[in-house]
Amino acid sequence: MRIDVRRDGTDHSVFLVPEPAFQPPEECILPSCGTIDGATMELERLRSTEAELLKSLARERLLVEQKDELIRHKDLLSRESDHRLLNGLQMVTSLLSLQSRLTKNGEAAAQLKIAANRVATIGSVHRSLHASDNLESVDLTTYLEGLCNDIAGILPAGRDGSSLVVEGIPLMVPSATSIPLGFIVSELVTNSDKYARGNIVVRLGISPGNGYALSVSDCGAGLPKQFDPTKTNGLGMRIVLSLVHQIDGELRFSSGDGDRGTRFTVLFNC
Repeated sequence: MRIDVRRDGTDHSVFLVPEPAFQPPEECILPSCGTIDGATMELERLRSTEAELLKSLARERLLVEQKDELIRHKDLLSRESDHRLLNGLQMVTSLLSLQSRLTKNGEAAAQLKIAANRVATIGSVHRSLHASDNLESVDLTTYLEGLCNDIAGILPAGRDGSSLVVEGIPLMVPSATSIPLGFIVSELVTNSDKYARGNIVVRLGISPGNGYALSVSDCGAGLPKQFDPTKTNGLGMRIVLSLVHQIDGELRFSSGDGDRGTRFTVLFNC
């Protein structure tokens, strides 16, 4: 109690009310021990999850490295296989050519020479295809240019004044289609060289109807009026028909440029 004296001399009692104890704001209250333990457990859980993720990434990186190594090994084996295949084809071609020169029968010698040229063509098709940067598909015109250069090298001599020309549009074609087309061109060019002995033109363009057209034309004597490719006895034409069927194409034949010679055309889609 505190005593105050009034000016008139009377006493006056005053009771002092104690001040309340200081209470910090609610936001300043420290968390309880239970809250601290929960935060610690959450932090530990996050650290454990991070460790598991790092282990998983390490396993994935190892698997990718192993896969890359398998791809490199497979590529090496593929190159070695291609090399051996081409060497084998070259050896077969040489043996057939040698036998054709040693054979006294003219017809047998001619057939052996044709067989040698066909085997050489297989090697040329394989080599031209695998020389491309992209093995899934190739530019057909560029592919045919390289192939025809190889074919011109194995055709019989005595083609003075004649030529083998490739004309066409840029067209990317799957390898599964370009290989049969390459063999078809080889057979038709060889046939034209055998019977026409003139200028040969290989042309690739857009079909007037639908799809694309690949033709081989010459300026020879032309085909007989009753010619039917499905009834011919020649092995070359039977090979062509089989390959055209393989790519779901269509084979047509007509006169060449200026109604001269012969033109075989393969219609196909890709």
